[in-house]
Amino acid sequence: MIDPRLQALRLLHEHGTVTAAAAALHLTPSTVSQQLRGLARELDVELLEQVGRRVQLTAAGYALLRHADLLAAQAESARAELAAHRAGIAGVLRISAMPTALGALGALAAARLRDANPGLTVELIEDESTECFETLLVGDSDIGIVLPAPGTPASDDLRFEQRPLLSEPLDLLVPVGHSLAGRGSVALTEAAAEPWITGRDRVAHRLVVSAACAAAGFTPRIAGQALHFPGVATMVAHGFGVSLVPRLAVLPPELAVVRVALHDPVPVRRHLTAVRRGSAEHPVIAAGLDVIRQVCRERTDITVLGD
Repeated sequence: MIDPRLQALRLLHEHGTVTAAAAALHLTPSTVSQQLRGLARELDVELLEQVGRRVQLTAAGYALLRHADLLAAQAESARAELAAHRAGIAGVLRISAMPTALGALGALAAARLRDANPGLTVELIEDESTECFETLLVGDSDIGIVLPAPGTPASDDLRFEQRPLLSEPLDLLVPVGHSLAGRGSVALTEAAAEPWITGRDRVAHRLVVSAACAAAGFTPRIAGQALHFPGVATMVAHGFGVSLVPRLAVLPPELAVVRVALHDPVPVRRHLTAVRRGSAEHPVIAAGLDVIRQVCRERTDITVLGD
């Protein structure tokens, strides 16, 4: 419903290069270049300018981008209204989520939706929050379960609707036999001198650990990095350091690690749901958002937000 050339302009602004925008759109760079040149000719304005190896939007390009974001939201709203006239919940729903949220919430919600609606196909995508927003933008997913973090869109970004979903406490993860392992709860500062295990640079866990330790008044000494929580827990179990682990994270039961509750204060992660602006009232997407929230309400170890 929206001119595909406007979508190409939106993705070019997001990525900064024609090649990256083309990859996100599953097109060739030459196709995207032709689309943008044709759009500029049709509107009789310069939309792009070269800055070093990258291209950026001109003032006219930014003006058009604002309209493109509004048009995209209106198109999503129109789809939602038209879908409401169809009987039943049917079609395809794609949910993207961070690994912990996918394992603890997304997969269960998807299974319930699928079982309750025989005409609905539900697909799941595991990724980090920044990539979840990317798949939403290009239409490869419909709902994202994400963490707000540097590099993710602001809450008032015109392209997305973001709503608070849940808050989960973080626990200190230590090896069995550690001096803090037998305590009922500890202050995070008690682990300030420990070596720390975190996620890799692009993984949200690294940001979570850094933010929690900074709030407690210290900078962690990083002794190891992992892509996922089982890797983090494996390093902790073998004595390479301690870490923080959220309540939603499922750890291999055979690992010799202990979760220790934290206090003064309790660090938390806050999750959001994100959809393309204008799409939240689509019957399929609305059903997905409702079931995700229902799954959250059933857990006693997290706090549901926005109810």
